[in-house]
Amino acid sequence: MGHHFEIYKDKAGEFRVRFKYNSEVMFSTEGYSSKDSAKNAIASIQKNGPGAETVDNS
Repeated sequence: MGHHFEIYKDKAGEFRVRFKYNSEVMFSTEGYSSKDSAKNAIASIQKNGPGAETVDNS
C-alpha cells in the first residue's frame, strides 16, 4: 500500500486521521469526538486538497 488515510484513536480517546506515504506519516489531524467526524475530515481533504495553493512563509 503506497499511500493511505488511517483513522486511529489517540491516548485521550479522540479519533484522528493521519496520511501515510510509504509507511511515513505525512500529516495528521486534530482530534475528533466521533469516527464520523474523522471520516468527514478525510472527505474534505480529498475534495478540497487537489486545488489547494501553497503558502511559503519562510
